Amino acid sequence: MIDEKDTHPADKDGKYEFIIHYSGREVPCTVVKEQNKLTVCIEDNISSELTLSDDGTLVQTGGTDLADSAVEFIKKRIIG
Repeated sequence: MIDEKDTHPADKDGKYEFIIHYSGREVPCTVVKEQNKLTVCIEDNISSELTLSDDGTLVQTGGTDLADSAVEFIKKRIIG
């Protein structure tokens, strides 16, 4: 049996670049969204992976630990 993966672009997939307030400073943040995975890079030295759950919550699934406020800010910028 062939495993058929959903390879169609999800809503709002793509690359996002913006400024985020992190550790008391405003630093550049890049987020690449593919399906329900968000790859986050803050200031070129902090990398994390976030996963969008079916219920709409965004949880960290890898990389450097991010503050809850940073995860919420990213969610508002990308998901809305």
